[in-house]
Amino acid sequence: MNKINDFWMNFCQKHHVDPEELEEVFAFGRNSHDADVLSDLVNRGIKTATTSVYDLDGAMPVVGKYAIVLNGKNEPVCVIQNKTVEIMPFKNVSAEHAYLEGEGDRSYEYWRKVHEKFFAQECEEDLDTTFTENTEVVCETFEKVD
Repeated sequence: MNKINDFWMNFCQKHHVDPEELEEVFAFGRNSHDADVLSDLVNRGIKTATTSVYDLDGAMPVVGKYAIVLNGKNEPVCVIQNKTVEIMPFKNVSAEHAYLEGEGDRSYEYWRKVHEKFFAQECEEDLDTTFTENTEVVCETFEKVD
């Protein structure tokens, strides 16, 4: 965690940000390969959105807060800042949002296929529920700050 803390403190000093503005430190995906691929997309400015299953017991992202994105080795890659946060049924996620996620060929069809599989596994293994078209998801947009 020291490497991550140093990364954050350097960021705060460089950008004049209060260290308390850090909301979370996380890796995208469920494995190190996905974390590497997705963190690279964020770092290159291609991935500017994400979607997660809405968990009533979990913390909601806050617009304006910062997060550190990790790679597959749990090393800091970049800092992002939340721009928008919306909750909606999975079936209502737009093609524009899917495109902003920057994954695969950036098509809505690709996004749905990959995320249906991902969310079904997450719901079953982590949330003890079944994923459906009506499952509420959190759609976030963000920008890479550094």
